[in-house]
Amino acid sequence: MKTLIEQQAPYEIPAFPSTRFMGSKRRLLDFISQVASQLDYETVLDAFSGSGCVSFLFKSLGKEVTSNDFLAYSYHIANATVANNNTTASADQVDFLLSKNKAAGDFIQQTFNGLFFTPADNAFLDNISANIPLLSSSYEKSLAIAALCRAALKKQPRGVFTVIGHRYDDGRRDFRLSMRDQFINSISEYNAAVFDNNRKNQAFKGDIFQREPVDYDLVYIDPPYYSPHSDNDYIRRYHFIEGLATYWTGVKIKEGSRTQRLEKRDTPFCSRARCYEAFDQLFAKFPNSKLLVSYSSNSLPTREEMIDIMKKHRRHVEVFEYDHKYSFGNHNHKVGNNRNSVQEYLFLGHS
Repeated sequence: MKTLIEQQAPYEIPAFPSTRFMGSKRRLLDFISQVASQLDYETVLDAFSGSGCVSFLFKSLGKEVTSNDFLAYSYHIANATVANNNTTASADQVDFLLSKNKAAGDFIQQTFNGLFFTPADNAFLDNISANIPLLSSSYEKSLAIAALCRAALKKQPRGVFTVIGHRYDDGRRDFRLSMRDQFINSISEYNAAVFDNNRKNQAFKGDIFQREPVDYDLVYIDPPYYSPHSDNDYIRRYHFIEGLATYWTGVKIKEGSRTQRLEKRDTPFCSRARCYEAFDQLFAKFPNSKLLVSYSSNSLPTREEMIDIMKKHRRHVEVFEYDHKYSFGNHNHKVGNNRNSVQEYLFLGHS
């Protein structure tokens, strides 16, 4: 198996900041890299960029990368680490972000009091959220937002915002650090991840079905998997992070929600009845591109059904398999159980 390091371009590839994120392919990067190494391609679309690690992989391989996701949080990760080739947050900018802003609001302090973080951490989040818009470039803003969201994720037990309080606090150092210190650590890691692969990379936020089709050499597709075993509702798990990424602008909190979560966003991949048609439409959207689809054996469509759908649009379909156990779980009984042990698939479709 060729590893990422063995395929690297003539520049040093930095480390990508790690974060627990549902569906992240971080542990499968070598598998994806091995399959992609068999292909001839220069431009790639990561249609559902999520944690950003696969987009970062393709950038590391010297490709021209376009990242897309409907989450603001995911967009800012990709804008900070993929689209951004040169901009880092200076020491002066970090000091500015940490400085007291007399015009800062108290939305987080009022709305989320007693739910996830201490009053001091909530006040810090309100204050720095008032300073971020004052930065001069989109890359600077995305670096700060990505780092701030990562700080909040690392401070929250299990990294999800479906429960309140600290009953899942296992005593790790991340929970002892203040939000301020977590941010300082995270902005340093995001700074270290910035590098120039000599390509013009881009990041977008939006519905992939609404994007104008472009003839990318390769389209990588890792959508929210529909599974009868669990939901794929990113908003439910990460509503606080998604709100924080925009300071709750353009979003709506679900009325009566105990955790103050955002209203669910519609996606056909959340529905058993609609996910088949969604794949069909997505494959048809990029008729001249090679398709590389990440998928798992506990999802629908099934392996055979996915092959049939892809064969409607591509003459040749290959399937690569990898045994994988997901460590992500919201409850103790889900972590390490048999339903987390799956075959991870890469479907490759080409003419």
